[in-house]
Amino acid sequence: MPRWLKRGMDAGAIKAADAKVRETVEGILAQVDERKDTAIRELSEKFDKWSPKDFRLTPQEIERAIAQVPKRDLDDIKFAQAQVRNFAQKQRETMHDLEVETLPGVVLGHRHIPVNSIGCYVPGGRYPMVASAHMSIVTAKVAGVKRIIACAPPFKGGPHPAIVAAMHFGGADDIYVLGGVQAVAAMALAYVAEAKRQLFGRVGIDLLAGPTETLIIADDSVDGEICATDLLGQAEHGPTSPAVLITNSEKLARDTMKEVERLLSILPTADAAGQAWKDFGEVIVCDNEAEMIAEADRVASEHVQVMTRDPDVFLNGMKNYGSLFLGPRTNVAYGDKVIGTNHTLPTKKAARYTGGLWVGKFMKTCTYQKVLTDEASAMIGEYCSRLCVLEGFLGHAEQANIRVRRYGGRNVPYAQAAE
Repeated sequence: MPRWLKRGMDAGAIKAADAKVRETVEGILAQVDERKDTAIRELSEKFDKWSPKDFRLTPQEIERAIAQVPKRDLDDIKFAQAQVRNFAQKQRETMHDLEVETLPGVVLGHRHIPVNSIGCYVPGGRYPMVASAHMSIVTAKVAGVKRIIACAPPFKGGPHPAIVAAMHFGGADDIYVLGGVQAVAAMALAYVAEAKRQLFGRVGIDLLAGPTETLIIADDSVDGEICATDLLGQAEHGPTSPAVLITNSEKLARDTMKEVERLLSILPTADAAGQAWKDFGEVIVCDNEAEMIAEADRVASEHVQVMTRDPDVFLNGMKNYGSLFLGPRTNVAYGDKVIGTNHTLPTKKAARYTGGLWVGKFMKTCTYQKVLTDEASAMIGEYCSRLCVLEGFLGHAEQANIRVRRYGGRNVPYAQAAE
């Protein structure tokens, strides 16, 4: 049976915090609904201390921002984007249009159609999330999106040069320096995910990304230092980022907890990472690998790092995760910044039913139907008519009946469909 050596914040406290976020976002969205651009500017001033003449950057402003980025940083951005672009292109190549004749004369198919325009939000509150520009903008560009609008909040009183460079080289058509308010309809940076949730249905949403989550699955083939380093490396995202260790070695569990405390005494981002570990850190000891898999699927973490003798056991056994990082030679930071897979992944247990951002998120898979012969139309029509009558949809039935009459030479009156 799993044993917790450390638990995170009480579920009731988490629920109360979520309720506060919902309430705050509802109020902000109401303001934007009522006063539109005026409210957006006021909110930008309030939350970001930012109210320029125009939130949209001109080509000259983009050039000036890029000129501030050191050449090495630009080269690194371009390298990372090349990896993301390459993997997205390989993903796109797997998405074939389909056309199949399912019955004589009946052709069904689907096509993958890029959406016309998207808005990409690049977070930049606690940290300038340059890599988020690669993950959304580059991937959308590969998908074939025609117009890409990119938004990021101001950083230290203006556009963040490296974010602007990443947006520009990623393929953004318009770049706005504006916080979560403009990007997801009027809200402060801390409430981006909740605003997405409340706006779902008015606009298309990629996925609802909450605080970064990391889960490490490890056995005694690794040591406490590497586990602690990888836990805190993701906990530094913010004070609400869960960091969980699942292991079948109590010695490793206790060594990791000691190492966490040691590293927090020297880590420059210990303020955020330490709070996240205190409130949301967990250490769970299991009896065997099967139990570890079951616990990991229950947690359904955004990032799952597997450092065991045979990581493929978890690759083949696990079902609920955003992305897997297999073996000690890789880690979540590689996926976050450079390796090529997309780092926008499901949180809050959404991994139970969805995967992360990929090129397919920016494409619509649209079906079509084509009936090639009179015989096929009449045959399908007879089945359709009876099934429509079964449900009481007599108008639907008549759509079938008229085709049975015209293409099948059988007189099926409306009254007969109702019998």
